[in-house]
Amino acid sequence: MSLAKILREGASYTQRDVVELLIEFSAFKDRVTKKFRELAKELDGKANEHDLWVNVYLISSDYSEEVAGKRHKQQQDSLQKIS
Repeated sequence: MSLAKILREGASYTQRDVVELLIEFSAFKDRVTKKFRELAKELDGKANEHDLWVNVYLISSDYSEEVAGKRHKQQQDSLQKIS
């Protein structure tokens, strides 16, 4: 589930939650980008370079959905404890 879909369904995030999510994802993205740049140099000109970059996109998409799901679940758990 994407963050946008979660927000459309009525979940609300504080500014701090959003900033933490962006920081966490940015750090992950930087690590993945660095690793795949190193690998891309090794694979430069080889037939599977395109597949490598497709995998980067898929990894980052999966990660962002996973983190958003975790945060949504934590928020739902917090709301249940409050009520």
